[in-house]
Amino acid sequence: MSNTAMSLSAKSGLLQAFVRARAALESVPYALLALPLRAAIATVFWNSGTTKLASWDTTLALFADDYKLPLIPPEIAAPIAASIELTAPVLLVFGLFTRGAALVLLGMTTVIEVFVYPEAWPTHIQWAAMLLILLCRGPGAVSLDHLIAKRFGIARGAT
Repeated sequence: MSNTAMSLSAKSGLLQAFVRARAALESVPYALLALPLRAAIATVFWNSGTTKLASWDTTLALFADDYKLPLIPPEIAAPIAASIELTAPVLLVFGLFTRGAALVLLGMTTVIEVFVYPEAWPTHIQWAAMLLILLCRGPGAVSLDHLIAKRFGIARGAT
């Protein structure tokens, strides 16, 4: 066998290995990918919510002095934010009302980006990407949303 033939054979084998690897990666079910996705974004907001509860006076001071949201007084904004940050992550982890929870957290992320920490856009775009996937694709088959949809005969794409 000539060097050229061996080289072509090696390239062909390498190309086939890449094709097999790609096919294996593409065969991973979305449900397995959605689990760590849901857990990751839930952790971000859960940690923020528990931090708010740990020192409510500090939280109110932050909302009054640093966050300064337009139209919403700190005494109202702080409990709303804490409620969202403690409720939506639980829903995401269980995969219950996932799209609604993702939409609410996406809205919260937008408010944080626009009014509170505009310089933190690299972090916020990561949060938004995770939330957009959950909003558009749902929680996956390992979720309460999926079980409920299955129970009521709702189309697969509706979970």
